[in-house]
Amino acid sequence: YNSLQTASHNNAVCPATLSVKDLVRVLYGGKRFGNHVDEVWPNLFIGDMSVANDRYSLWKLGVTHVLNGAHGKMHSRVFVHCAVGVSRSASLVLAYLMIRHHYTLLEAINKVKERRWIFPNRGFLKQLCALDMKLRQFTGY
Repeated sequence: YNSLQTASHNNAVCPATLSVKDLVRVLYGGKRFGNHVDEVWPNLFIGDMSVANDRYSLWKLGVTHVLNGAHGKMHSRVFVHCAVGVSRSASLVLAYLMIRHHYTLLEAINKVKERRWIFPNRGFLKQLCALDMKLRQFTGY
C-alpha cells in the first residue's frame, strides 16, 4: 500500500499497470469505519442517506446542494450520498476529482481516504480505471 501510494504521488505508477486487485488492496488499507458524513474535499461531503434525509444536519454542515447528477457551481457546498456512503457516492466523488482536479485514480482514492473510509465495488472500480486511462490519453496527465 505505501509503495503504491508513494509511487503514485511521484507519478511513477501508470494506472494501466494497476489492477482492480491493486486498488482493492489500497482501499482495504487505513481506517475501516465511516461516519454518517465526512468532508473529503473542501466543501465536498460523502455520506449516507440518514444525513441526506436530515435537513437540520445538512443545514449545520452548510450544504446547499445534494448531488442528483447535475453539475453545480464550484462555490456551493455539495453533499454526495448513496445508501451507505462508501461505494456509489465515493465513485462519483473519485470521478469528480479525476475529471475536474486532474487526479489519477490512485491519487483520488488516497486523497478521499485521508478523510473517509470508502470502498467502491469492483464494477465501479473497473469503470474508474477506464476513466483514468481515458483521461490520461486525452489530457496527458
